[in-house]
Amino acid sequence: MIATIEISMYPLTDQYKQKIIDFVLRLKGNKNIRVEVIGLSTQLVGEYNLLMEVLTKEMRTDFENGKAMFILKIAGTEMTKETLPDELK
Repeated sequence: MIATIEISMYPLTDQYKQKIIDFVLRLKGNKNIRVEVIGLSTQLVGEYNLLMEVLTKEMRTDFENGKAMFILKIAGTEMTKETLPDELK
């Protein structure tokens, strides 16, 4: 099943910018998922189980190396700009 996850990371540290950059680059390192940074959040598209596996690993890395919060929205389908109805593009 293809899924879309929108995720926002909130590192609870003074070095928050670098923590976010590092997190997104780790996600982009997985060539089996699509990662699109959309300003206030990052959108991931791929096979549901793989997305959850990748997020579990990468979020755990940040939890073990400092405090952080993550906010996720998960859809059980592809919810990207390309899949919007034409009148919304």
